[in-house]
Amino acid sequence: MFGILRVALRLSKGYRFHFWDSPYLRWRVETWSGIPAESLTKKQFLEFTWLHRADLIRYLRWAANEGAVGK
Repeated sequence: MFGILRVALRLSKGYRFHFWDSPYLRWRVETWSGIPAESLTKKQFLEFTWLHRADLIRYLRWAANEGAVGK
């Protein structure tokens, strides 16, 4: 569980209290969903993460175990 949180915090670095503004996370949502990153709103971002939470948790577990984000 701590590995997942560590990866999530690393991915949102610099945007921890407003992670929906992170250019990296906005880009990832755009490539996954097709919603243009520049027009992505907080509401859309939160809806996307809620709808795809199982996939996102699976990715965070993979990244924590594989060290895909670095340690």
